[in-house]
Amino acid sequence: MHAGGAERVAATLANAWARRGDTVTLVCCYSGHGTCFYPLDEGVRLHWLAERFARLRWAGPLKKLVAVRQVVRECRPDVIVSFLTNVNVTVLLATRGLHVPLVVCERTDPAWSTNLEPVLRRLRRWTYPWASRVLMQTPQGVAHLRQVVPRARRVSAIPNPLPPDLPAARMAESAEDGRRVLLAMGRFNPVKQFDLLIDVFAGLAQAHPDWDLVIWGDGAQREALDAQVKRLGLEGRVSLPGRTEHPWREMLDAHAFVLSSRVEGFPNAMLEAMAVGLPCVALDCPSGPQEISENGRVASLVPLGEPGALAAALAEVMGQTPAWRGSMGARGAESVRARYGLDAVLQCWDEVLCVDKAQDKGENKHHGAV
Repeated sequence: MHAGGAERVAATLANAWARRGDTVTLVCCYSGHGTCFYPLDEGVRLHWLAERFARLRWAGPLKKLVAVRQVVRECRPDVIVSFLTNVNVTVLLATRGLHVPLVVCERTDPAWSTNLEPVLRRLRRWTYPWASRVLMQTPQGVAHLRQVVPRARRVSAIPNPLPPDLPAARMAESAEDGRRVLLAMGRFNPVKQFDLLIDVFAGLAQAHPDWDLVIWGDGAQREALDAQVKRLGLEGRVSLPGRTEHPWREMLDAHAFVLSSRVEGFPNAMLEAMAVGLPCVALDCPSGPQEISENGRVASLVPLGEPGALAAALAEVMGQTPAWRGSMGARGAESVRARYGLDAVLQCWDEVLCVDKAQDKGENKHHGAV
């Protein structure tokens, strides 16, 4: 439950279900005892699986499977919802034969994700057909999941919801504002292509002297990105301030947002930046930007693999007037708040969970969730 997109969505859903009266147990399957980055409603029961491991040394490498099965037997949930491929496989194996409806959620596009070990890919192909439902975040992801797990049943798409405490859309920027901020956010790993973004900004910096690039996040590429900024002589124009516990505050202080990823499960940062009224430029990567931007209608959508096109789109946004950027941001905010508001997304979840419980257990009653 550290900072991350899947963790944020899990917390948002758990809180929403608990507030309306559902019994919710949030089980963290991390092998060590972590910390919960996102605030949880007092009605959410937080359970760290690692607290059981000392008592399960006898189970050896199977202790996580045994621990999950114990939790499910104790909680007796109406529905289990699982996030992330490795957790999904673990829960499917651990609950085999317990006859509890299980919804597994992929968080990246399976046709493009490259960080899964071959063994986990094979286990996903083998176990996902056991799930009551497999959820992706976009229709494009559904098609790709069917390619890698052809026997999966009931594959659907539900997008990530906007957080309910998201601030209102920002006021239009003032023409008297000082320096402008081009904002990016995410883990510092190769799929985010922050090295490409820095190179592109380097080519635009001289023509747009009032703009700075700020990339919030951290990760394995930090040293390499720091070195790249110094090599390009951009220390005063590009900053990498680290992680932030207040992403919306940083968004409200920015003037434009850019998504440079070559693959996403669903880009929460882009969605939230648009919701607070930032004009956005996004690479048309799988999956999410196409749907969120309405095929480029409410955000600038750039072909993947064309740095020149990304530079041109950023130059347009940076070179326009504050009024133009404000209008673009307002259109985006109106669009995503209508389509990705928490109430709308919860209705999608209810439809899926009620149908799956009725089909798998022959009943249709108010759900709990693990």
